[in-house]
Amino acid sequence: MHALFRSATLTTTHLWFTVKAISALELDAYSGAALRGSFFNAIWERFCTNKSAPACAACPLHDVCPVSALVAPLREDDSGGQDIPRPYVIVPPLQGAKCYQPEEQFSFGMTLIGDIIQLLPYIMLSLSQLEAEGLGHRLKENAGRRGRFQIERVEVYHPWSEQRQTIYEGGKPQVSTPVVSVHVRECLPRAEQLDQEQVTLEFITPLRLVDRSHLVQQASFRPLLQRLLERYLALERHYGNADLTFTREDKDVLLQQAEGIVCSQDRTHWLDLKSYSNRQKRSTPIGGLQGEATFRGDLASLLPLLTVGELIHVGKDTVKGNGWYHIVKAKV
Repeated sequence: MHALFRSATLTTTHLWFTVKAISALELDAYSGAALRGSFFNAIWERFCTNKSAPACAACPLHDVCPVSALVAPLREDDSGGQDIPRPYVIVPPLQGAKCYQPEEQFSFGMTLIGDIIQLLPYIMLSLSQLEAEGLGHRLKENAGRRGRFQIERVEVYHPWSEQRQTIYEGGKPQVSTPVVSVHVRECLPRAEQLDQEQVTLEFITPLRLVDRSHLVQQASFRPLLQRLLERYLALERHYGNADLTFTREDKDVLLQQAEGIVCSQDRTHWLDLKSYSNRQKRSTPIGGLQGEATFRGDLASLLPLLTVGELIHVGKDTVKGNGWYHIVKAKV
């Protein structure tokens, strides 16, 4: 078995929300940050029992708090010197900037990573608060309020198959237990179906990578694989198997192989975006690369990790919808 997955236990659970606008609702072209903020506010409002605390780090309840565990984990000071990623990613709508009229539908997703699936009931119990919060821009026709929406259905789906399961329908208080999750080892048979010497990736949402203190502004394989490897290992060790057996030598071998992969076609472009934080009262850049890039070389041992990246996303701001890609070309 691939060294990376010898003792892996990480899973991903993929939620898909189908909603209907109740009032006019306007979203930007990239609305992942707005969705992330709405989820945070809904869960915080519904379940935080110490709202006077300035931050989760200052709250004595953080060790047992679902808000801290799910949307604001107190793990900024990782012993490895790196931030530990939050255990979820947002999958934003792909319709672009749009104003939805009442009765129009749209969809978005949320991926829960590893054992954080245990907190799914908290998310489901926050749905009414999420609806009440509203979403998108404040509009004149809504008297300066955000657009309202109603959640019609929540499904759990497998991103590599047609398997879907409805776990919630509007008006029905009973929430089914999800059974559709993806184990990272499922990447191995998927990777075997791919061309072992060429792969094309489509970056659906902006890919924002920092390599050696510099933004990566053109398609490059080694920084992509390195950030993906670091992200996967962090997720596995904190939300999967804390005792994952993957050595420094194993990591060095993969990175040396990644150095030999070249970008043969770069059809990406840089997209400048900013995200405004109500909590911090400032904007932060979240732009990155979008488009397609084709890479060539000996990819056999690297493809499994690339398929994992389809599940967990990669780079900065994945919780806001960034770093979502899929593998385009497979063997027929």
